[in-house]
Amino acid sequence: MSGKRYTEEFKIAAVKQVAQRGHPASEVAERLGVSIHSLYAWTKRYGVPEAERKAVDAQSDEMRRLKAELKCVTEERDILKKGRGVLCQDVRVRYTLIAQLQDQFPVRRLCKVLEVHPSGFYAWRLNPESKRAKEDKRLLVPIKESWLESGSVYGYRKVSDDLRELGEQCGINRVYRLMRSAGIGSQTGYAKRKYKRGGAPSLVAPNHLQRQFDVAEPNCIWVTDITYIRTHEGWLYLAVVLDLFSRHVVGWSMSSRIDRELAMNALLMAVWRRQPKNSVMVHSDQGSQFSSYDWRDFLTEHNLQQSMSRRGNCHDNAVAESFFQLLKRERIRRKTYGTREEAKQDVFDYIEMFYNPKRRHSFSNDLSPVEYEKQYFKRLASV
Repeated sequence: MSGKRYTEEFKIAAVKQVAQRGHPASEVAERLGVSIHSLYAWTKRYGVPEAERKAVDAQSDEMRRLKAELKCVTEERDILKKGRGVLCQDVRVRYTLIAQLQDQFPVRRLCKVLEVHPSGFYAWRLNPESKRAKEDKRLLVPIKESWLESGSVYGYRKVSDDLRELGEQCGINRVYRLMRSAGIGSQTGYAKRKYKRGGAPSLVAPNHLQRQFDVAEPNCIWVTDITYIRTHEGWLYLAVVLDLFSRHVVGWSMSSRIDRELAMNALLMAVWRRQPKNSVMVHSDQGSQFSSYDWRDFLTEHNLQQSMSRRGNCHDNAVAESFFQLLKRERIRRKTYGTREEAKQDVFDYIEMFYNPKRRHSFSNDLSPVEYEKQYFKRLASV
């Protein structure tokens, strides 16, 4: 009998047997086959006037509504505490969070707070990875390989060029999105220094270059400069010679001393490598290494024309400065060198193993210096 369900009409009639006709509660309960506790509960509820009972019922309904609303708000607050970091992320990230929290909160409440549709979540749970998601995962492998091969300095544009060479049909915006989701990107630069734009012309040689950095053919104009690299053993000095046509580092030298031998060894390497047949302009700043009699005699002996920047004006030799900025940003400032020999090996690796043969340069149509020169000679041979 305890499993029976009684209508409200039945309960009211049972209460009247006690309240109006005066029958003992135990007798009424026995005859109706209900427990004495149930009858007392009915009496407490239906033994009052109808208007009062309706007021109590309305109050109870309002209390239940408020409790349900409070529970809903509390759940939404707790969900937001756990999931506020994924609201601006991809929908699959939100689906993953819903799957993690579905034992604590209703799925529909989670979907409402995280702004996704329940049907989408259930469809994702059956097949978590779409065809495009699987393709993104596959593309991320060559993207990371290209980025790591560059020494972790390439941005999405140069990585896109690498993928295009591999035959991948992948848009540049998709590469940007995948690299951003993987937390990888280009090596950002450092604050630019302010330089004065004036400067006195050199008394040794005029400025023949005049900032004409666009050159039509190789072995026409070379630029040279010297920079320094910090090691625990002391300073290591690097002199380079670049061909303006392709930005190819055609000569370099490293030493613990910043003297004319350092500059001349770099230029000697450039002459040996390129074997120029015509006169080549060699542009430098007004450093003492480039003003020495030995330097000028070497230039004359090898049919090289000297050109010098204005005093204290780095913009007149901007290409060499730009190379040093790349070298320090992409390699040197990310390392700590214990010895000069360690620094030499790393700089050699950057110049000869990465920069010349592989690093894409925007000036050279996103080709490496070596590849840009190859393309030039192929076009020359086909004419």
